Amino acid sequence: MELDGELRSVLDDQALLQALNSTPVAHGRRQDLWWDDHEVERWAREHGGLGGDEERRWLRAARDALQAVEAGTSGQPGLRRVLEGVRRVPRPSASGIEWHLEVPEERRLAVELVLAWADVKERMPGRLRPCENPECRLFLLDRSRANTARWCSMKTCGNRLKARRHQARTRETPQSE
Repeated sequence: MELDGELRSVLDDQALLQALNSTPVAHGRRQDLWWDDHEVERWAREHGGLGGDEERRWLRAARDALQAVEAGTSGQPGLRRVLEGVRRVPRPSASGIEWHLEVPEERRLAVELVLAWADVKERMPGRLRPCENPECRLFLLDRSRANTARWCSMKTCGNRLKARRHQARTRETPQSE
């Protein structure tokens, strides 16, 4: 879906990754940084949100649905719920037609989050994906020329997995005496 004029999401790739990566694993346990109302409120205000309970609920719902879709599980019902009743309306202007989004204000930022995701999927197909470390819950946006990035961070997940594979190979190789 081409996002023109005012319909283009105000959220950028970085804001999308912040939202998707708001449920990291720390010490082997999933953390939800947006569980704390203050954290999700801070993120919302940094990205043009108004704040409030409804906006926070919609943001969490959009984030959860996007994470599910990107992880390959069923997030589509959640996306449909976030986008339900949203309309794209053309309005004439001096420069031609401008597209405007009609959405309840408390849901606007959640819809913007979904539009930012759709924009990334269109501009960079196959580049947004989960980290290949099965113990990690983060996502990455592969900007490499070859589109071969596998981990959210080479320092943490990449090196950790490479070291584990090396140790496993070393244990499997018979030691010469």
